[in-house]
Amino acid sequence: MKLQLINGEFSATETLELVTQMVQVKIKFLENKIHISHNEEDIKTKESKIIRLQNKLADLRNLVSSKVDNSHIFTEIEID
Repeated sequence: MKLQLINGEFSATETLELVTQMVQVKIKFLENKIHISHNEEDIKTKESKIIRLQNKLADLRNLVSSKVDNSHIFTEIEID
């Protein structure tokens, strides 16, 4: 099953707002998993994922802030 979430053109401000909110949801999900986990390895893995997401978001901010035109965003979730 596929679920298309986003498919469209967005200004730099809209792009940052939309992607930032999506990343924040994922980070919150991981943080909640960390709080209920008792496995140190699992916690470290989730913390690493959070850091990677934060770094990617910072990269996106730099990229989008240098763009003049709109960005096309397409996101799709595929569930097997």
